[in-house]
Amino acid sequence: MDFNMKKLASDAGIFFTRAVQFTEEKFGQAEKTELDAHFENLLARADSTKNWTEKILRQTEVLLQPNPSARVEEFLYEKLDRKVPSRVTNGELLAQYMAEAASELGPTTPYGKTLIKVAEAEKRLGAAERDFIHTASINFLTPLRNFLEGDWKTISKERRLLQNRRLDLDACKARLKKAKAAEAKATLWNDEVDKAEQELRVAQTEFDRQAEVTRLLLEGISSTHVNHLRCLHEFVESQTTYYAQCYRHMLDLQKQLGSSQGAIFPGTFVGTTEPASPPLSSTSPTTTAATMPVGPSVAGLAPPGEAALCLEEVTPPASGTRKARVLYDYEAADSSELALLADELITVYSLPGMDPDWLIGERGNKKGKVPVTYLELLS
Repeated sequence: MDFNMKKLASDAGIFFTRAVQFTEEKFGQAEKTELDAHFENLLARADSTKNWTEKILRQTEVLLQPNPSARVEEFLYEKLDRKVPSRVTNGELLAQYMAEAASELGPTTPYGKTLIKVAEAEKRLGAAERDFIHTASINFLTPLRNFLEGDWKTISKERRLLQNRRLDLDACKARLKKAKAAEAKATLWNDEVDKAEQELRVAQTEFDRQAEVTRLLLEGISSTHVNHLRCLHEFVESQTTYYAQCYRHMLDLQKQLGSSQGAIFPGTFVGTTEPASPPLSSTSPTTTAATMPVGPSVAGLAPPGEAALCLEEVTPPASGTRKARVLYDYEAADSSELALLADELITVYSLPGMDPDWLIGERGNKKGKVPVTYLELLS
């Protein structure tokens, strides 16, 4: 009991001494041991890494799960070390509603058939989104969390210890200074000065040792950056795969709807008037082409069963031609295609039995096939 009481009294005394030293430093009444410039740079770099890691982590969580209630629920499950329940994605829920609507409104009607086709595409999109969220969480979010909850907590703990050691060191310096001043006035014995000098040596040794430990941890931030860089590459790769899958699914759906729309509404133009992103082409120097296969019709080849296009025999229909603005540069793959320059205006029209992803384009006395996804059809 006596030992515990003495320890508590000692701890209280140390805490009081540190508090006094800290307060006097704040008011400019005590000297403070400054860290060297390299150490200060390491501290600033570590703080910056921690702050930006938190921001990137939080915003990535919002990107993967926009619903704040769902994010809180997932956080609680993780803290309780319980498996997060499987949640239906928005695309899968939309697919379910469309399938149910088709069943009730008539699956054999044109509207019902289209609902079923779109529902199947939305279901595939939802599954792709689920895979992307799972992959991104493992390869990107988890390493960021591990840094904040592991390495950063260790760094913070050692920095607090270093701060305490510095306060102890400066308190010892202040006591020695007072002891020497008192000795000069002959009010203290020499052993009081010796005691203060011994305490200072011990405090200096402990401070130097703790500074070295903290410095090594702070220099490890460079390894953290290397690890986060690798995780960032994996995150981009998973995002690329996800959007490539979405593009492929929507391209397939567009083809299906194009053939059915041509049968229901003869003479109408099929294709998107405002593509969400530039389509892939031989002129695009991207690596995503390897993960985003393009079908024969998109590459400029005639689909199976379609006769080769003879440009000399092509004549525009009496009605049904339209103006179109070119969205992106396009390099013709062969003589049957028309090269395009962004922002130019051309005349386009469709021919019976033609692939819905392509139109005939005319510019002056030149004509050829052009991809619909490169055009904005004007009214």
